[in-house]
Amino acid sequence: MIKVFVIDDSAMVRHGFRKLLEGSSDITLIGEAENPVDAFEVFKSSGLPDLFILDIEMPKMDGLTFLKKINEQRPTPVIICSTLTAAGSPAAIDAMRLGAVDVIEKPRLNLSDFFHDYQSEFLEKIRMGVMANARLSARQSIQAPKEKQPITTTPATKIVAIGSSTGGVQALEEIISHLAPNHPGIVITQHMPQGFTKSFADRLNQLAPNSIVSEATHDEVVENGKILIAPGGFHMEVYSIGGIFKVLIKDYPKVNSHKPSVNVLFKSIAKCAGKNATGYILTGMGSDGAQGLKMMRDAGAHTYGESATTAIVYGMPRIANEMGAVEKELLLNEIASSINSIT
Repeated sequence: MIKVFVIDDSAMVRHGFRKLLEGSSDITLIGEAENPVDAFEVFKSSGLPDLFILDIEMPKMDGLTFLKKINEQRPTPVIICSTLTAAGSPAAIDAMRLGAVDVIEKPRLNLSDFFHDYQSEFLEKIRMGVMANARLSARQSIQAPKEKQPITTTPATKIVAIGSSTGGVQALEEIISHLAPNHPGIVITQHMPQGFTKSFADRLNQLAPNSIVSEATHDEVVENGKILIAPGGFHMEVYSIGGIFKVLIKDYPKVNSHKPSVNVLFKSIAKCAGKNATGYILTGMGSDGAQGLKMMRDAGAHTYGESATTAIVYGMPRIANEMGAVEKELLLNEIASSINSIT
């Protein structure tokens, strides 16, 4: 039985989660509190849960401070449910950096409809969340460099494609902060809702000493020294015209339950880049990206998967490896060096 604890200063929200979890046979609510300080008192009798559902703005202690404290005591999966996640709030990105397995926007109105419409999705997120490796909370935040180096970009003749999901925020920070000057052009699909990716790209751009990082725009050229992030709520594809790689931003239904989808990106690169491409599939739940990475490998690309040793969730890389899509598995701290070695 999965044990869940809800911390939210809204009685209506706590009631909503209480009713939602009553309908589950494998998930139980062991406690609730209106703020983290009171929650610590409840833990004395209830014990710690397998997963927290946590608001960000609360009296006595905010959710991010609680997230840091609980990680120091016992890393525990957390789902953030807050109005502050709207429009890619920096607080939402901070929560993901600190180890939240998912971040969900809580509406200010129509809460009853919200819990009814998203009941199945919530239950599945909880089940997947408890599978997240405790390493989710162990990685330290990367500090921004004191001064960004001058960067000259040129159209890429080699292209790097990266796909990631749960735990990808931290993994991508680690990789991007260690890229060398004039690295190959990079395109990334990270599972993230609409509105989040602009803040995420801005955050990565601050951390990248030798890269320009931005949310991708339609028909943008892929360039050496530049990293393009697929916008949340849209699919990103790559095509080649006159030897120049460009991205397409498309709005069509979810693929593999995701939008953007890693498979969409990888499959497009298999078709247009072949042996001039290198693919990396990182931490994440599910199978998105496995089929596309196999297509890339079959087309002559080098393909890599993050090792179970470092992957926060060894789901996407495992399935890709089992499918024969992965040429070699790499530790997280080996991936930047691998990209830097591409010539």
